[in-house]
Amino acid sequence: MATVALACQFCTTLNEVDISHYADRPKCQECERPFLLDRPVKVHEEHFDKTVLESDVPVIVDFYADWCGPCVMMAPLLDEVARDGAGKILVVKVNTDASPAVSKRYGVKSIPFFARFENGEVVKTAVGAVSREDMYELAQVPADEESPVAGDSPNT
Repeated sequence: MATVALACQFCTTLNEVDISHYADRPKCQECERPFLLDRPVKVHEEHFDKTVLESDVPVIVDFYADWCGPCVMMAPLLDEVARDGAGKILVVKVNTDASPAVSKRYGVKSIPFFARFENGEVVKTAVGAVSREDMYELAQVPADEESPVAGDSPNT
């Protein structure tokens, strides 16, 4: 079983979710709203350790800010990676303005900052607006060649 602790985006209840059943749209135990695991999930500072460090699956963390142009540009690519990796990896977003302690703990000085966590440890990072190829290499999931991100060449 590939479980991860996720806070419901609606009621904030912490739930143990088996992401290998992402297609069944697992629901919050409290409010019964679905977890949409085929897209990035926002994680706040208070749940970071439980969600990311204690995850049974690799986690890609996007440290971002709403005002950051390159962060906004990377969002569609992260959506794509989350969709292609659904059930195998978890893609999360951490707002550096709202979660400064987590950002400081991992030495985030420039954004976007991407980190791959496995077994509670950072195993790889990337900084800035990275290419589609580099993002998929970080995520270690095969790219769906049918869905290039806007601005990318289909041959990339």
